[in-house]
Amino acid sequence: MATLIRNSLMKALIVIFFASVATATGDSPFIVAHKKASLTRLKSGSERVSVSIDIYNQGFSTAYDVSLLDDSWPQDMFDFVSGNTSRSWERLDAGGLLSHSFELEVKKQGMFYGAPAVITFRIPTKAALQEAYSTPILPLDVLAERPPEKKFDWRLLAKYGSQISVISIVVLFIYLIVTPSKSSAAKASKKKR
Repeated sequence: MATLIRNSLMKALIVIFFASVATATGDSPFIVAHKKASLTRLKSGSERVSVSIDIYNQGFSTAYDVSLLDDSWPQDMFDFVSGNTSRSWERLDAGGLLSHSFELEVKKQGMFYGAPAVITFRIPTKAALQEAYSTPILPLDVLAERPPEKKFDWRLLAKYGSQISVISIVVLFIYLIVTPSKSSAAKASKKKR
């Protein structure tokens, strides 16, 4: 009985494997989209969000009537600086890449959780539009109070640099005096013989 169950389970796994291989090697586009967002703090105290979306066709045929819609940016929280949240292309060839970017200015402070962008495209063998989704972005803490970045203070180096270099030279000199060299250690071992 156990071998019968194992055999039927093995056959089912083999059928699933061959079905997935047949689907993966089918003659259709496979759309992968990656959405990135980065914050830039301006000197005026405001903040801008730069969004870029890369659309890849990892399939074996061309996708037609490709359109992108990213409407996850509320008007009460963001103003458009450049670009649009939607874009259309005539086609995306197999192995091809399309990119779109836009920039927003933040109006109010808070955490923002963006949704994935929606990509629709047409396959010549199917009448219905196909849909794909981009990767979501990480939560953005816009206009957050961030401590200033600690940069290397050159004034400190100018003030104490000469003292540090003198102390380093003295420590190096003492180290060279105290540690025996290889040649003197070799001479000492020859004298013992």
